[in-house]
Amino acid sequence: MRRVMFLLAIPVLAVLAACGSSDDGNTTAGSGDARVVEVEMRDIAFAPTAVDVRAGEKVRFVFKNTGQVVHDAFIGDQAAQDEHEKEMRGGHGDHGKGGNAVSVKPGKTEQLTYTFDRPGQILIGCHQPGHYTGGMKATVNIA
Repeated sequence: MRRVMFLLAIPVLAVLAACGSSDDGNTTAGSGDARVVEVEMRDIAFAPTAVDVRAGEKVRFVFKNTGQVVHDAFIGDQAAQDEHEKEMRGGHGDHGKGGNAVSVKPGKTEQLTYTFDRPGQILIGCHQPGHYTGGMKATVNIA
């Protein structure tokens, strides 16, 4: 009887193991099918400085701030970057509406999931005072 129970338990355990997840629970809602891209936020630089994606691809960016000051990541085309730079210079320090930006304190990590709709090129920019104009930006090439 023990042998029969043991043999019956094997397939049940195999199914349960297959349903498990290695996810640490630290993800953005709905980002389970997204490709993960890790981005280091250094003081006045992103690494990598360019990311290649496909049109229609969902990407979960994991931004790790290894610098000494707060950094942010805003995803948008050049016009959106210019507008966001003006908003941030307005003194609010707020990214406003939309889910295409995160702020990351020194030593912390934040995530942002974004779906790239069409081919082209957009930017990731940090709009803390002087950072974007100092070159803290990365290019996203969408094929």
